[in-house]
Amino acid sequence: MKRDMIKIGDIDLELHEAGEGPPLLLLHSGQGFSPDDPYVGMLAKHYRVIAPSHPGFGYSSLPEWMDAIDDIAHVYVALIDRLDLPSVHIVGCSIGGWIAAEIATKIMRRIDKLIVVGPEGVKTGRRDELDIPDIFAVSQEAMNRMRFHDPVKAHVDLSKLSQEQMRVIARNAETLSLLVWEPYMHNPKLRHRLHCLTMPTLFLRGASDGLVTADYLERYAQLVPGALIETIPEAGHLPHIERPEAFVAAVTSFFGRGA
Repeated sequence: MKRDMIKIGDIDLELHEAGEGPPLLLLHSGQGFSPDDPYVGMLAKHYRVIAPSHPGFGYSSLPEWMDAIDDIAHVYVALIDRLDLPSVHIVGCSIGGWIAAEIATKIMRRIDKLIVVGPEGVKTGRRDELDIPDIFAVSQEAMNRMRFHDPVKAHVDLSKLSQEQMRVIARNAETLSLLVWEPYMHNPKLRHRLHCLTMPTLFLRGASDGLVTADYLERYAQLVPGALIETIPEAGHLPHIERPEAFVAAVTSFFGRGA
């Protein structure tokens, strides 16, 4: 992929691009973006994939004023303008799905179709219960079980990573905690804005997702007029990582194959 650093306001934004065809804004999960993940190249066979690192992730800067997911959505609205995209498909995974939903409420007529994968972002259950398990209060082993159908696939040999790679992982985790901690994993205003979404929308979930339950996803989808739900079997919270072929098949089926 081509990698650039561009300026959006006072933010230095890391931006990856690859492929040709209809533009697809790809918004990564809380683990950050890796251009080497197989699903990225698969998508680039059909679309012009535009994949920023969220502010505070990867090599994108994080200004002091930014402390909410909705702030990132405004940055990406400006990015869409900067790239002069009259319309765009959006795929967002986990917090990327939350960001995608926030974007969609701001520029609904410029989004052709929207896919949110295991998204957080709204409070749908009781006030005294968490919709999303507390990811900051469980062990890494428990997190691996919640994120993957096969937890073995979550293993990363840290001894083989460089100091710079370790720094990026730590920075991603630090930024994630800043953005989702309070209020935990949701924007209280978002659920009241989703009724205005007019683009075709697909809620996608791995069948073994231990973070975003089927009930939560269904309640979330009910807030978006006409939204569809699809499940990828034998996948957890990150179906794009665990089952890239099935993930890309779901994306191309919903968006069309493009180039």
